[in-house]
Amino acid sequence: MKKFLKIAGLVLLSLIVIVLLTALFIKKEYSVEREITLNQPKQIVFDYVKYLKNQNNFSVWAEIDPNMKVSFRGTDGTAGFVSAWDSEDKRAGKGEQEIIKITGNERIDYEIRFLEPMKSTDYAFLEFRAENDSTTSVKWSFYGKMPYPMNLMLLVMDMDAMLGKDLEGGLKNLKSLLENK
Repeated sequence: MKKFLKIAGLVLLSLIVIVLLTALFIKKEYSVEREITLNQPKQIVFDYVKYLKNQNNFSVWAEIDPNMKVSFRGTDGTAGFVSAWDSEDKRAGKGEQEIIKITGNERIDYEIRFLEPMKSTDYAFLEFRAENDSTTSVKWSFYGKMPYPMNLMLLVMDMDAMLGKDLEGGLKNLKSLLENK
């Protein structure tokens, strides 16, 4: 019995070492992008989206919990503005999003700090490109890192599929909202 336990322990230890070594060699970053074209001039689209409060009108994440507590700090539409949320629904959790940079009427960068159910900090941006005088392409990107050894989850989690459908849904909502004004 002692010999069996010793062998089982060595096998288990070997498996743990293999898993941890594998985590050293797999990616730690992920990124997801989706893009849509809106039949509105770039300035109209940018002027609407730059206000973080308006994101609650098109983001699918805001639809998860209609009773979510939302609060704001700072001047909306400027770097430093923070939108915070707190939900009893674990799918929404608790966190905050901050505008960290606005580049002309071209791009808005965000830092997203998830506090519950799991702590992490990720980043996102919305980028705007005029196709012509009345059409605008909007790209929504989300990216982040998973620290070692949590990056092992990237082997089994399809971040593109998981987050991609949410970005697509939000962009479709934005298109519907702005084209039907």
